[in-house]
Amino acid sequence: MKAKTQNRANEKIKKELPLDDQNYILFEYPDYFTNGSPKKIKVKDLGKKFAYMNSFFMDYLKQYHIPTAFIKTQDENSLKFIKYDRFDFQVKIFNQVDKRTAKIFSKKEGETLHLPVFEFHYGNRKDSLISESHIITFELCTYDDLKIITRICSKVNAVLKSFFERRGEMLAEVSCSFGKNDDKIYIVDDFTPKSLKVLPLSQDSKSVSPYKIDTAATIRKYTDHLYNLMSS
Repeated sequence: MKAKTQNRANEKIKKELPLDDQNYILFEYPDYFTNGSPKKIKVKDLGKKFAYMNSFFMDYLKQYHIPTAFIKTQDENSLKFIKYDRFDFQVKIFNQVDKRTAKIFSKKEGETLHLPVFEFHYGNRKDSLISESHIITFELCTYDDLKIITRICSKVNAVLKSFFERRGEMLAEVSCSFGKNDDKIYIVDDFTPKSLKVLPLSQDSKSVSPYKIDTAATIRKYTDHLYNLMSS
């Protein structure tokens, strides 16, 4: 029987399947998209493309010696991962000024940052932002593990930012989730349109905004855009 993945730190668009006989975790990506609401927007072959994106970027990061829990593609819609204990928070990495930061620091929204900004988020609500002190005080993570997570995030951002820039795109934002197995920390999520916010470097581009994917048409268009970038 299928069960929803237990992750308070980030709303997932996949289902956790029972562990296989070798004690791994299998994730199945369905053909629908949710955007912060119970409503499911169905898109043909979406799960297959999401699974492929995650496997592609997980393998790509491994080439740069970044630890990921991904093992292999199980079938078109599902991936196999090392069994892990998930940390109950996620890290959002910003390379451009977002709306909230622009308001606080009187900056222009969309302005390129010379150094990335890391934010820690707990839960799915709009007010999910927490500090490093929250993480340590409430024992969501040890201080040493948090340093490792931050270091991995820096490397993930550098690698993916370079990947997209070579294809004429700007990595504006990406979210990373982590898990731990046998004292080793791994990237476990999430390299899909839910997390990757990529914008064209060219100002006259007619690409769909990753911040406005709330219909089947826009989800399909943005997903196909990322899909095509991976093969370019």
